[in-house]
Amino acid sequence: MSGKVWFITGASRGFGRIWAEAALKRGDKVAATARIMADVADLADSYGDAVLPMTLDVTNAHAVQNVVTRAYMHFGRLDVVLNNAGYALVGAIEEASEADVRAEFDTNVFGSLRVIQAALPLLRRQRSGHVIGVSSVAGVVAGPITGFYNASKFALEALHESLAQEVKSFGIKVTLLEPGAYATGFASMASLRISPVIDAYSNTRAEMFAAGAKLAFGDPQATADAILKIVDAKNPPLRFFVGTEGLPRARAAYAERLATWEAWEPLSNAAQGDARQHNIAS
Repeated sequence: MSGKVWFITGASRGFGRIWAEAALKRGDKVAATARIMADVADLADSYGDAVLPMTLDVTNAHAVQNVVTRAYMHFGRLDVVLNNAGYALVGAIEEASEADVRAEFDTNVFGSLRVIQAALPLLRRQRSGHVIGVSSVAGVVAGPITGFYNASKFALEALHESLAQEVKSFGIKVTLLEPGAYATGFASMASLRISPVIDAYSNTRAEMFAAGAKLAFGDPQATADAILKIVDAKNPPLRFFVGTEGLPRARAAYAERLATWEAWEPLSNAAQGDARQHNIAS
C-alpha cells in the first residue's frame, strides 16, 4: 500500500537517503530531516511537494518537537516515524571519555527517544502509525572496541521492545531494523568518532579492524524493497535483520548464552531462596 507519510531522521545519506527516495519513488510523502538543510533540500528538486526537507539536530529537544509537529501539520498525518540518525564511537571501554559516551547516547538513544515522544501523541490520536528504529546487529551481539556503540544500540532495542507492548492497543506498530555491514559510508569519519588510543589495546583494535576488513559489505540499495515490505506488512516484525550477517551471529551468540545459563541453572535456582508473593505498590 502506498500513499504513506514518512518522517525520517538522518535522511542526508546512507540508509536514510535510500529509504526516503524509495518511498518517494513509489508515491509516498516524506518529511526528510538532516543536520544540514542542503543535504536534503535537493530532494525537493526531484520530488516537489511530496517531500518536506527540514533541518534537525536530534540532540535539540525543542527542535525535535517543533519539526515533528511541523511535519504533521504539513501533511496532515504521520504513518511512518523512522529514526535513522546516529553514529559510532570507536574505542575500548577504558579509552573513551564520559563526555564522548554521553554525546553518543544523546544522539543514538535520546535523539530517537525525543522523536518518539514527540510523535506518539499524534500517532495515538490517529490510532495508527509505525515507529521504526534503526538498530544494528551490534544491538544484538557486542564486540570489542565498539562497546559504547553496542551499548547505545542495546538500549535502543530495549526501548523499542517495551514501546511495542505499550502502544499496541493504540494501533501503533514498532519495528527494529538490524543491519549488518553495508557499503553506506557509515564507516567514514562522518559517522565515526575515534577515542584516543591506549597502547595496551592496540592489538585488540588491530584484530577488530582486520576482521572488519574481511566482511562482505552488502549493497545498501538492495535494502529498499525489504523496508517497503516491512512498512506495508499488516503484522510487521518487532525485529528484522537487514542482510545476511545478523541471524548466523545471533544463533551462535544465543546458543552460547543458553548453554551458560543452563550450566549455572542449579546455582541460579539455589539463589532464589524461599520464594513468596509480595504486593507491588501501584
